[in-house]
Amino acid sequence: MFEAILTMATTSAENGTPQEAAGGASASAHTAGHDGGGGWGWFTQGPDGSGRRPDGPPAGRAPGAAPAAPAPGSAPASAPVPEFTANPGYGRLDPTRDAALIRRTLDEIEPMAQTVTSYFYALLFVRHPGLRDLFPAAMDAQRDRLFRALLTAARLIDEPRVLVEYLSHLGRGHRKYGTRPEHYPAVGECLIEALTRYAVNSWDERAEAAWVRAYTAISQVMIDAAAEDERHAPACWHAEVVAHEMRTPDIAVITVRPDQPYPFRAGQYAAVETPWWPKVWRHYSPACAPRSDGLLVFHVKAVPAGWVSTALVHRARPGDVLRLGAPAGSMTVDHSSGNGLLCLGGSTGIAPIKALVEDVAGHGRARPVEVFYGARSGQDLYDLESLRELERRHRWLSVRPVVEGPADGVVGRLPDAVRRFGPWHSFDGYLSGPPGMIRSGVDALVGSGIPSHRIRHDSLDGLAAARG
Repeated sequence: MFEAILTMATTSAENGTPQEAAGGASASAHTAGHDGGGGWGWFTQGPDGSGRRPDGPPAGRAPGAAPAAPAPGSAPASAPVPEFTANPGYGRLDPTRDAALIRRTLDEIEPMAQTVTSYFYALLFVRHPGLRDLFPAAMDAQRDRLFRALLTAARLIDEPRVLVEYLSHLGRGHRKYGTRPEHYPAVGECLIEALTRYAVNSWDERAEAAWVRAYTAISQVMIDAAAEDERHAPACWHAEVVAHEMRTPDIAVITVRPDQPYPFRAGQYAAVETPWWPKVWRHYSPACAPRSDGLLVFHVKAVPAGWVSTALVHRARPGDVLRLGAPAGSMTVDHSSGNGLLCLGGSTGIAPIKALVEDVAGHGRARPVEVFYGARSGQDLYDLESLRELERRHRWLSVRPVVEGPADGVVGRLPDAVRRFGPWHSFDGYLSGPPGMIRSGVDALVGSGIPSHRIRHDSLDGLAAARG
């Protein structure tokens, strides 16, 4: 066990400097810091200040390390399967060989995931107390996200292209937390030890080696993605609230002005942090396409125990400054397609749908767009008039409000209304709203003639849970 941790520490420290093949900074640009533990620590420079361990090679590109994978969307579909970093003593990750070992471990710890997560964070904060400052004061919402992300990445280990896209997004997104390359060895050490303690039936030397190889590869992809992103984008944007309009007692429409251009596409989402809950981030989708004035509009609903949403709805006022993470998400319009757009938006999920409508209008190409706007009652259709105004201006747009109780428009559940007006063979599907609506909506769209590869949404359970 000690050998595995030592090897991973050495390798991750070497890989802690972004690979120059990825366009990252040189070794001198990322000097490791100290963990305050005394002696040779995970993040400590060597005695000569070189970044070397006394028993290890100089910091820099790992021996045999492969070039970093391209950023999501930059590689053609025919691109070769990406290779992964080698770990001295454990070798290069072999997805086919290692996936079965890793999944055996995951299957064993799944029933006790909460316990394993708690132990992982206890180790991390006791052994590396300096890392505690990267996390919010209250860990109830944050506690399992990092650990869950690591386990998700491990499950994708034999799907290299999907894995690289997922990890590249994580690596870029973690910049807003202040994550640096030298932090990764500490996380890997505590991950391996937590798995060793609780995966008692599936853990052996082969499983340990597979996990060390996997974590080495995972961390390198994230480090390289962050380094590439650092060349052309800030870690976060500061955005001043310029307008705050209450639409219902618990829904606000908030307009902000970023301090520099915010390079998003209609349908993507942004992580938002308020000054009242530092280091607590939640995801919200702009309700507009990119605008010439640079303003962003968010629709926010205060939810029970939602720290960020409640602060934004009931506390934020013009002049307050928020922080925004990098834009993310794939629910964007394919403007090369001639298909129509079938859009389902539930509650504040109508925000990115409205952005998609504006995006189609901005491209000046008439194509049918059908919007189903769902809510529990007519009073909850807080943005209907704005959508009606868009409908009046664009003949290709049709807006259908759908409510569960008596009201004007379509009465019933959103997925049932979509089926009623189908089939939709010549449309691409877009969905935004609560996870339950997404799941039932996808079934309705597939049943109405839209193949699953033409259905887009970003409402994974983890993302939806992060909207509080």
